[in-house]
Amino acid sequence: MAMTAGLRLPIVNVNSAPIRNALDAFLVLSGQDENAEHFIAASPHETGQGVSKEKTPEAADPTDGSPLSQAIRKGLKETAAELAGDYLQTHDSLELTERELIPALDKVGKDYEAQRIFLPQLLQAAGAAQAVFAKIKTKNAGLGQEAGSGHKIVMATVKGDIHDIGKNIASTILETYGYQVLDLGRDVDPQVIVDTVLEQDIRLVGLSALMTTTLPAMEETVKRLKALDNPPKIMVGGAVVTPEYARSIGAEYYCEDAMADCAAAREVFAGDQDKG
Repeated sequence: MAMTAGLRLPIVNVNSAPIRNALDAFLVLSGQDENAEHFIAASPHETGQGVSKEKTPEAADPTDGSPLSQAIRKGLKETAAELAGDYLQTHDSLELTERELIPALDKVGKDYEAQRIFLPQLLQAAGAAQAVFAKIKTKNAGLGQEAGSGHKIVMATVKGDIHDIGKNIASTILETYGYQVLDLGRDVDPQVIVDTVLEQDIRLVGLSALMTTTLPAMEETVKRLKALDNPPKIMVGGAVVTPEYARSIGAEYYCEDAMADCAAAREVFAGDQDKG
């Protein structure tokens, strides 16, 4: 509080952990510690044997060889977008997603769970990933729709849930395979999804939930969709969703990852190319 009021030269015991923690926290909250880099470097990391300041050497991490992966993990939005644009000059969107984007986000998730990074860094990484998504979508918009023949798929994170990284990855890969994804975003009301299905004559809907508190919203959405005269097939996924839960609410597909979404889409639209 004193530093917030203007204190700049406190006389303190620098060997006191609570004092050091207070000073480090102030630098973060005041914006002087950019990206909380000093705070993270000074913070002890949780291990199975208690608190330890030892870190696994970064060189042991295979993703460190990629500047794009590093930019995503560090939350460098502009750098990530620029590197993604360069990458797409010589590689396709699917390769970028599978080799760079997904591994980088997996690493971010593991670091967050292990308390090597914190919520601000998690959100920054998500922002950098969104910038990469934008580059991928721009490239996909200029490509043909051969594999998926342009079939429409509705994707949404259910009401009350604001987590959408997994849904965004799935949507991007589906688009890469040629499907036309109508991404309704996150925290989507069940009726909005129902209305979109009716207006667009949708045959496949993907629903995501990462919080146990929003599972009832997923169930309600499925219930409303199944009450339609011509109900769509439904695929569900997310950290809190299980195959058993998917079956219990009436979803046809449980999708553990983005490639499972593609497999579901191929099955739903199988035979359409022959008809065309």
